[in-house]
Amino acid sequence: MVQIGYTLMCEQTPARQLVDDAVTAERIGFDYAVISDHYFPWVEEQGHSPYAWSVLGATAQATQNLPLMTYVTCPTMRYHPAVVAQKAATMGVLTRGRFTLGLGSGENLNEHVIGEGWPPADTRHRMFREAIEIIRELFGGDYVTYQGEFYDIDSAKLYDLPDAPVPIGVAASGRTSASIAADYADALIINEALPDVVGQFAAEGGAGKPVYGQLAVSYDTDAQAAKERAHRLWRWSAAGWKVMAELPAPVNFAAYAEYVRPDDIAASVPCGADVDAVVAAVRKYVEAGYSHVALVQIGHDQQQPFFGWAESELLPALRAL
Repeated sequence: MVQIGYTLMCEQTPARQLVDDAVTAERIGFDYAVISDHYFPWVEEQGHSPYAWSVLGATAQATQNLPLMTYVTCPTMRYHPAVVAQKAATMGVLTRGRFTLGLGSGENLNEHVIGEGWPPADTRHRMFREAIEIIRELFGGDYVTYQGEFYDIDSAKLYDLPDAPVPIGVAASGRTSASIAADYADALIINEALPDVVGQFAAEGGAGKPVYGQLAVSYDTDAQAAKERAHRLWRWSAAGWKVMAELPAPVNFAAYAEYVRPDDIAASVPCGADVDAVVAAVRKYVEAGYSHVALVQIGHDQQQPFFGWAESELLPALRAL
């Protein structure tokens, strides 16, 4: 049975509400929760971007059994991989083993803030491999000294580790990142339903490991209002990953999306209160080999109506999958 998750989306939600929403998600029966890790929102209208790791610490104490996962953290620029390893291990302890470290190679949107420029994709992939190697070594609990192309580690050691190493999920969107995931990941992460990437991951050593996806929805009893909200807050997503990784600021995403129409977004985002539309969208992920699908309700002020609908109608229908 596919696991249905709930997305704590920092780009659109105040910090305190994120914790409250996680509690509600656990109470009504979501199987797990993922949290985005951004410095900026995608577009100004989203209006938020609290520090995900502070929210995670609070959420670990506010929930009881809900598995948590970063979706995803970039361990190459804004965060040094040794620091990512430390905070992930601490989350493993605080959650008593219900935390997964989701990693990705990042976006210019969030990483440019440190003033080091934005490397080309092939460089980012090499940096990403080194970062994951460092994190995995530190999870082993011994002193680590490492000299690489991009990172040097001088006698680092983690003193607070969970009973079992924190699982690592790796985000992929194409052949190179799928190979990195196959080499290092305990789970694969892909936003879209991409069966070819799932197949490559499985063929290169990832067979039988969890595959995580994500689906945006815009619930509202007024379908037109749902479509307008999806367009206002989600129009940036039409850019696709190759563009999304490169643009530096919300204003650039807004400029890109100037000619994106509401119907363009509604083509990939179920809008309204049609349970069957969401079930059909999730089924595409299941058929592509995904074991987990996290839902994103668009609009921070629409979470409570979404929770009511999810508890009474949507989750029971998705369980039938």
